[in-house]
Amino acid sequence: MEAEIASTGTYTHTFDELDYGAKLAWRNSNRCIGRLFWKTLKMLDFRAIQTEQEFLDGLYTHLKTAERRSKIRSTISVFPPAGNAQGAPVFRIENYTLLMYAGYQSERSETIIGDPKNVEFTKRCKDLGWNAGGGQQPSQEPGNFDLLPVVYSINGGPAKWHQIPESQVSEVPITHPEHKWFEELRLRWYKLPVISHMTLDIGGIEYPAAPFNGWYMLDEVATRNFGDDHRYNQLPVIADRLGLDRSSPFWKEKALLVLNEAVYHSYGEAGATIVDHHTAVEQFMKFMEMEHGAGREVTGDWSWLIPPTSSSTTAIFHTNIDNRIVLPNFLG
Repeated sequence: MEAEIASTGTYTHTFDELDYGAKLAWRNSNRCIGRLFWKTLKMLDFRAIQTEQEFLDGLYTHLKTAERRSKIRSTISVFPPAGNAQGAPVFRIENYTLLMYAGYQSERSETIIGDPKNVEFTKRCKDLGWNAGGGQQPSQEPGNFDLLPVVYSINGGPAKWHQIPESQVSEVPITHPEHKWFEELRLRWYKLPVISHMTLDIGGIEYPAAPFNGWYMLDEVATRNFGDDHRYNQLPVIADRLGLDRSSPFWKEKALLVLNEAVYHSYGEAGATIVDHHTAVEQFMKFMEMEHGAGREVTGDWSWLIPPTSSSTTAIFHTNIDNRIVLPNFLG
């Protein structure tokens, strides 16, 4: 390693070093509640790619590898590092997750179609030439669940975009086991939460493109994505369908319970991995116990680790956690 650094100014991780370093980065991820399974991370090594097409092929390989017969496998794809001595192209992905739904802001009103969280990124995509449907020209009316393209750059150059076809993306239609009207809401969400905008830092080597995934916690999809009033804001719709009195202080809690039931039921029906918030916290507390048993301190961002639903009923709500950053880790 010393000789390589002396001659090139950097060094190259072996496969085993990269594989273990990626696992440690997950173990050290302060905002992740699912770290109990850090040793199971599957690493796909794409450091040797030389072309843009190989990069895109790698993203498709990731999607296929991460979803095995609908069951989700924690996976990371590692592309060439910054400043590599081999002259390999360095990619960077702008999307915070590989799969995202567009948000369209009306020019005439404050009305938003789709995911309000992604309004600015959708504008960014349209400025690059993207339109609903994935083509250079509008091929369909904007919808609530239009998949945005992957926006990326090569060696710090101008941004490009690539549309992942809907046929390559597994989505879950949301229904409820008791309330048959729920399917009329036409809600759906994708199975794979692939974090794609963060830099993987291992031993001073930075990998700007290292998309990775675990699986969803129920609250992420139901409570936050569908329930937040600044996202899809479905609680008033569900409350009205249930005939709830919205002057009652508890109408949101009742609607939220039904929404969580629907998402949990739907992912189960689709055979897609999802974990409820109580089980997720139990797993995290087990992770803390095992780490302490190994003589390691657990770091974490408490504000991200506590579930948004029934927070105070979970053990992690009453736990103090140090939020310092430990390397290897995902940065950005």
